[in-house]
Amino acid sequence: MDVNRNKPDLWKEDIAKSVDLYNNWFLRFAPDAYRTTRTRTTDEVAQTFDATNCLTNIGTDLLMRTPFALRTLRMSACPPLAMDRLIGLADVSPNLVRSMERGRLPPRMEQCAMKAEIAKIGEIIERMADRDIFAWLDRSDGPTKEERYRAATIVADRLCGVVANPIIRNAQEQRQLAAITNWLKGEGYMEAAPDTKHDQMPCGTFALRLNVPVEQEEGGRKVNIPVDAVVMPKMASASELPLLVEAKSAGDYANVNKRRKEEAAKVAQLRQTHGEDMRFVLFLCGYFDSGYLGYEAAEGIDWVWEHRLGDFRLFGL
Repeated sequence: MDVNRNKPDLWKEDIAKSVDLYNNWFLRFAPDAYRTTRTRTTDEVAQTFDATNCLTNIGTDLLMRTPFALRTLRMSACPPLAMDRLIGLADVSPNLVRSMERGRLPPRMEQCAMKAEIAKIGEIIERMADRDIFAWLDRSDGPTKEERYRAATIVADRLCGVVANPIIRNAQEQRQLAAITNWLKGEGYMEAAPDTKHDQMPCGTFALRLNVPVEQEEGGRKVNIPVDAVVMPKMASASELPLLVEAKSAGDYANVNKRRKEEAAKVAQLRQTHGEDMRFVLFLCGYFDSGYLGYEAAEGIDWVWEHRLGDFRLFGL
C-alpha cells in the first residue's frame, strides 16, 4: 500500500514542514555544538603549533610522535587538504592517513614503509603550507605573538568547520532514531533482544542499527547492510518480513540529489535477496525536494515524514 509516494499534491506542503523542522532543530543545537567544537579545535591547533615549533619542524620523527597533528596540518595548507586529496598527492596508504587522523599509527604497518610514507606526507605539507598565514616560514626568525595568534585562529576556524559538520550530522541521526524509538514504544513495541536476526524477530519488537544480509550480484557472496530501524508489526503473519526504516536528514537540497541513487541500490539488493515482499521506507527530515521524492517514488520507495510520525501506522505498525 502506498502512503506518501503516490500523493505528489501533498509534497510541497510536506517539504516546507520538513525544512522548518530541520531548521528549528539546527538553530537550537548548532550554536552550542559549534562553540564546544571551537574550544576543542583551538586547543588542538595550539598543541600542534607547539609540537611543530609553529610549522617550522614537520619532520618524520615529529609526525610519528604526534600523529594527531596531521588534521591541523592539512588545514594549514593552501588550499586546505581533504584526507583523500592528501592521500593522492603524497601517494600514501589511506589506512596510514586515517589512522593518524585518529591520533595513532597503524599497528600492522611495517616500520620502514611507514617512515617513508610519513616523510612524503611531511614534504607535501611543507610544500603547500599557506605562506599568507605563516609568513615567518620565509624568514629566518619565528612568528611574532600577533602572527601566531592570527594563524592559529584561521586554522582553528578551518578545522572547526570540518569537525563541526559531522558532529551535527551525528546528532541529527541520533535524534531521528530517538524519535522512532519513542513513537514505537508509545505504540506498545518493545526493543528486541541483542543479536536478534531480522527474520527471527517476535511480533511487536524493533531493533536499531541491525545488519541485514544481502547477496552481491557477482559471486553470490553475502554482505551485511546496516539498517537504521527494523520493526516487526504486532499483528504480523508467520511469513511476514519486518519493515525496514532508513533515517535520512539533510541540511540542503544539493547533497540529497547527489546521493539519491544510494537508497534505490540498497532496496534492489534487499529485494533480490529476500524477495519483492521486503518492505523498505525512508524516514525523512530536512531538505528533500520534489526531484528527490519523485526519483525515490519511481524506484518504488515510500517514506514517512518526521513531522508526521503517525504515518507509520499506515505501513502496518
